[in-house]
Amino acid sequence: MFDFDATLPLMALQFLVLTVVLNAIFYKPLTKTLDERDEYIRNQESDAKERLSKAEKMAKEYEEQLGQARKQSQAVIAAAQEDARKMAAQAIAEAQQEAQAERAKAQEEIDQQKQQAMASLEQQVDDLSSQILEKLLGPALVR
Repeated sequence: MFDFDATLPLMALQFLVLTVVLNAIFYKPLTKTLDERDEYIRNQESDAKERLSKAEKMAKEYEEQLGQARKQSQAVIAAAQEDARKMAAQAIAEAQQEAQAERAKAQEEIDQQKQQAMASLEQQVDDLSSQILEKLLGPALVR
């Protein structure tokens, strides 16, 4: 089956030398590079997780600030609308008061003109009555 002569220890020695040389030249640098790469990947992953958590935290803060800003802007808009309603109501009330004042003034002027017209008509009626009486009765009897 097997021959155990001097070549067997020589082959075993060659195998051990080759293993030591490959380990020193190839496997240790390769293992070191793989370990460094693995460490780099772990570091990058942990940094990415930290950045992600910070980004999520910042996003949450920004959303809260945005919500607060929306609430504030809605409050400002509501206040502005209320002010506008008050100003419109006040302007309408003032316009109604002015219209009522103008109406009252116009009514007074109409009443005054009516009284003047009535007085003028009464004077004209008196004059016409006098003229009619003069024509009917004569000028001597009327006075």
